[in-house]
Amino acid sequence: MEKMKKFFSIFGTILLLLVAVALIFNQPIKEYAVKRIAEHNLTTLTAKKAASNAKKKGEFDFNKVKPISATQVAKASVNNDAAVIGKMAVPSVNLRLPIVVGLSDDALSTGGGTMKENEKMGKSNYALAGHYMTNKGALFSPLENVKIGDLAYITDMKRVYTYKIYYKKIVPPTAVYLLDDVENQSILTLITCADGGTNRWALQGSLVKSQPANKNTLAVFS
Repeated sequence: MEKMKKFFSIFGTILLLLVAVALIFNQPIKEYAVKRIAEHNLTTLTAKKAASNAKKKGEFDFNKVKPISATQVAKASVNNDAAVIGKMAVPSVNLRLPIVVGLSDDALSTGGGTMKENEKMGKSNYALAGHYMTNKGALFSPLENVKIGDLAYITDMKRVYTYKIYYKKIVPPTAVYLLDDVENQSILTLITCADGGTNRWALQGSLVKSQPANKNTLAVFS
């Protein structure tokens, strides 16, 4: 049994190294891997799994968030333990991603990470952060093309929440006030890098609809 465990440990390490090398030398492969991670989590998520993952603890130290690396993507591809708690979609820019707990490397290699502990969908200021990649279809990159008035959707697989974007601006990293709750308002905040990581794209939308999750309302995430 010990020999078998050692074998799988060594095999996993070698596989991780091979994937990392491939990603380092091929940017398109890295972007493809990121998309596959997201796609897998989108298609396998259930309401039960989302509820279970919502109980897990996340990493919320903004200072530990670094630009997405080949090693980070390789690790997530081989052994992803991100806690997926829902889905998000902005159909106007073809963005569809998992929502995960926290801002760990695995979380941000998978989709949009919650920026505050104990956030509740459809309540107060639900804030998500995601990596910007050069490929316009990867992770939060498409947010750059969102227009005021576009609709954004999030779901915990029990309900689907629809938001209408009313704010889009490039802000400095110090603009943490955008994460504050607004009295008597339910809003969605989306944050990603801008200007090569020097600044941030910040988008906000107001809640306009809340519906039960079913085949019809969940179609927007497919």
